[in-house]
Amino acid sequence: MHAPGFADLLTDAVRRHGVPSRALSVRTLLHLPRLARPNGTVSRTQVIAELNRNAARLRRDQRDIESLIPKDKFDLTDLRFVRVPSSDADQIFSNLHYLRSARAGSLNFALVDPVNLLPVTLCSVSPLEWMKVGRQLQTQFDVPMQAVWDVSRVYSFDVAPVNAISYLLAKVRQVVRREVPGVQLLTTAVDPNLGFTGSSYRAANWQEWMSIEARPYLYVDSVYASPRQLRTRFGGANLSELRKANPGGRFEQSRAKLLDSLIFCCRVKGETEPVPAASRRRLRR
Repeated sequence: MHAPGFADLLTDAVRRHGVPSRALSVRTLLHLPRLARPNGTVSRTQVIAELNRNAARLRRDQRDIESLIPKDKFDLTDLRFVRVPSSDADQIFSNLHYLRSARAGSLNFALVDPVNLLPVTLCSVSPLEWMKVGRQLQTQFDVPMQAVWDVSRVYSFDVAPVNAISYLLAKVRQVVRREVPGVQLLTTAVDPNLGFTGSSYRAANWQEWMSIEARPYLYVDSVYASPRQLRTRFGGANLSELRKANPGGRFEQSRAKLLDSLIFCCRVKGETEPVPAASRRRLRR
């Protein structure tokens, strides 16, 4: 998708609205495909409007959990690794993560500041539910799906030091190895359409093992909704059926072609072997 002058427009919106740059960037990139033409282009006016709309919403979301937002910066070595209560993690993920939802039944871990003990960088891990990825791991790597857990959410505040995510991932791997019997592999999905490259996973010695075809982003009332969220709210995720049952144009999907999601993996014990590009499978939806 081509968004004209996005970086400069983002900088201007951050300055005017006083919101975190990274969070606003990801939210806006998630919503621009709703407006993009089939060739992936959007106008400057559309970009500005989406930045303003998402900035206003981000400010409201921040106010809702202001007591959980860290303000002070600390060195990485000063942060403490802890398990986070679901009550706190769910609030952060449901308000500030770009998906605006927490994964039920997850274990949540964070690096917290040493003074107020507020999460600076946090993530959730839970048993893998993505059947297509699980089958490929079984077939190609002989890892049964029940032995795979997924890093389903990651959020890092702007005050987080460099390498906080990769440091947190390394700590989580150690805990899973010690305390979760039977888990052989950790996985995660990286969406390059939102500006993610997987650099934090690579820094933590994860490897890209496969990719999966992107499906269109879905929206309800101009706000992104995952298939899981649609099933929870409306009983299904089929757009045609939802439009019939709920007339009025509430449901939309992106039209531009999206980049594939990248599946990164990390063995819980031992080294994680790289997979040559020629051997990485592209999974179809």
